[in-house]
Amino acid sequence: MEWQEIQTENKLFFEKMKKIDPQFFERMVQGQQPELFVLACSDSRVSPSVITQMPLGKLFIHRNIANQVDEQDESFSASLYYALKHLHVKGILIIGHTHCGGIEAAIKRNNEAALQPWLKIIRQSIPTKTKTTYPAQLSKVNILKQVEKLLAHPIYQALGQDIPIIPVLYHIENGEIELVDSELALV
Repeated sequence: MEWQEIQTENKLFFEKMKKIDPQFFERMVQGQQPELFVLACSDSRVSPSVITQMPLGKLFIHRNIANQVDEQDESFSASLYYALKHLHVKGILIIGHTHCGGIEAAIKRNNEAALQPWLKIIRQSIPTKTKTTYPAQLSKVNILKQVEKLLAHPIYQALGQDIPIIPVLYHIENGEIELVDSELALV
């Protein structure tokens, strides 16, 4: 993709938004009041705003490989803190997905040195010995592990205990989002 294509698409975007709502960008300047903090995978096929059809300003999004909650991840912790303390989000959405390259790399024991610290974190969230090799089930297990880790996160403990956490699995193969039930994710 070249700069001209990006610029053309951006022009189409802002012209469309001005046509739909002439004051849209003026309101954006006034600040943000997102309803949800979203933790999602960095995968380019899983854009939270696109797959939920949410307009700008509704979601405060943090993304990383395989949607991990890691207390040592300063970027995640700062985003969570800001969402809870300053934006007063009403919920937290954790979006995992099928065909997750991060989970597959962790399972298949990818050995690239640059990825090892993060893959180690992912491996802690999925069972090493499992009864299933169905990757979607491992994605569900991973999502539920992130809920567990978020519930124990000091920032959530201090600021978010009343804030509901919504764990969902996005199915890349058909575009649907599924609410993840802890009993459905048994491995």
